[in-house]
Amino acid sequence: MRTARIASALLMGVAVLAYSGWLLEFVLPTGVSPVRDPAEALLTGPPVFRILLAVSGVAFLLAGPPLHRLGPVQWSARLSSYSVSAFGLVVLFQAAYPEHSDVLSALLSLVLGIGVVSLILWWPPGWRGLAVAGLAVVVATSLAVVLARELDAFEGVFTRIQLVVRATLYAVGGAYAFVKPAPRHAHRT
Repeated sequence: MRTARIASALLMGVAVLAYSGWLLEFVLPTGVSPVRDPAEALLTGPPVFRILLAVSGVAFLLAGPPLHRLGPVQWSARLSSYSVSAFGLVVLFQAAYPEHSDVLSALLSLVLGIGVVSLILWWPPGWRGLAVAGLAVVVATSLAVVLARELDAFEGVFTRIQLVVRATLYAVGGAYAFVKPAPRHAHRT
């Protein structure tokens, strides 16, 4: 159990940090407008953005199995760990095929939303409130991105807010996995 806790914390930390690699646009010349252009446009620029996104995808994908061992044995907890790995898989596709980024970004929001709903179903009350708030923010940012795209205004701002929301939710989820007590049915090591 301890190994799974450490592995999940390390993998989630690497995943969130690498997923936040888009912040390098503020120190690297990219030619991408943070106000007008969607964050996904960075993937067609300097290779560092695709590399960091791929690293993030691998880390999310690999974080699922240790998280699977930490949660209770019920379908909603299992769905949480599966959604982390699924998010990683979609992120890998996004890094490999940046030209399909809009579709993959929508899929990422869907996978994250499913994962957050699963957390609402099994997290304890204090943490559950964070998951409910997270779901509301995921839906709001997804709608803001769609609206900004339709109005052709501030799409870059809203896609970057969406990235911050995703990274924050996964950081909170990783923190929960690290600090929560082990399930009673598990052997403590």
